[in-house]
Amino acid sequence: MQRIARNWRAFRDGLSQFYHGPYRQTLAREQRTEDDFFTLIVLGEALGVPDPAAYYSMELMPFLYRDFHAWHRRMGMPRSPLENVACC
Repeated sequence: MQRIARNWRAFRDGLSQFYHGPYRQTLAREQRTEDDFFTLIVLGEALGVPDPAAYYSMELMPFLYRDFHAWHRRMGMPRSPLENVACC
């Protein structure tokens, strides 16, 4: 019984590689673009962009601090644009 399950799992993984393989890089790039846009929306108020949902997005800021340095470097900012966040 385990042999059949192992064979089906290998078959499923092979199909996944076959169908998802050519698009993996494109999907990863799109995911990163969505993440960058979400970070911009959440940090917009701190960057000086008026945000009508700032009250709700402030709760999400602690989750974004971990990736903040990589984000501002990808956006072309050599230093942190926020006065209270010194990551560089």
